[in-house]
Amino acid sequence: MNSTKDHQTPVTALLFDMDNTLFDLVEAQIAACQAVVELVGHDNGEELFSYFLSPTYGFESHENIRQYLNEHNIPADNMYRMACHVYETVKLQHIYPYEGVFETLQSLLTRNYPMGIVTDAHSRDATLRLEKAGLLPFFCCMVSYDMVKVKKPAHEPFLFALEMMKSSPSEAVLIGDSPRRDIEPCRNLGIRTVYARYGDRFSCDRDNVPADFVIDTIAELPEILLDF
Repeated sequence: MNSTKDHQTPVTALLFDMDNTLFDLVEAQIAACQAVVELVGHDNGEELFSYFLSPTYGFESHENIRQYLNEHNIPADNMYRMACHVYETVKLQHIYPYEGVFETLQSLLTRNYPMGIVTDAHSRDATLRLEKAGLLPFFCCMVSYDMVKVKKPAHEPFLFALEMMKSSPSEAVLIGDSPRRDIEPCRNLGIRTVYARYGDRFSCDRDNVPADFVIDTIAELPEILLDF
């Protein structure tokens, strides 16, 4: 872990990104994609997952499955709904918290840190994932895409979370795995930042992210909060 600067303002709110910060959504999606291609008679889940990485429909849209079916000449009318069901079922089955997440959140709870979620997922999906991971009770609030109608790195999700938690940017800390969608907007807002490098699967450079702290395991979090 490393720090870029010191602060003296007490922390009154911890804002957590959810996917790939608390659990590995990418691995869950890959497992779900593998189940879908096996259903339709193919064998390359990585290829289907690549469709979810395209900006055309977004990281969680079922339209990626429809496009895959169409481009592989698989009649979508007969298979699309079943494929989506398999995808969501298997994805949720593979949601497990990273090692140390439960213990870390429990430690933060005993230290009376209010904790909230800021996610681009829809509230139903976010709730199901947190429940599956056994983490929902730790959080006092959640801001999801369907609540604010914009996705990160827009400032609105973070500001709405602070409003719900009755906190200010200078009193908050954001923990997230995306330099572009988590760290950059929060730094612009004056929110202190912790880069969860362990969950970042997409950045080319993970060594020069200008967060206040960088962690390679969530178990480092309680100690570094003492430095804030």
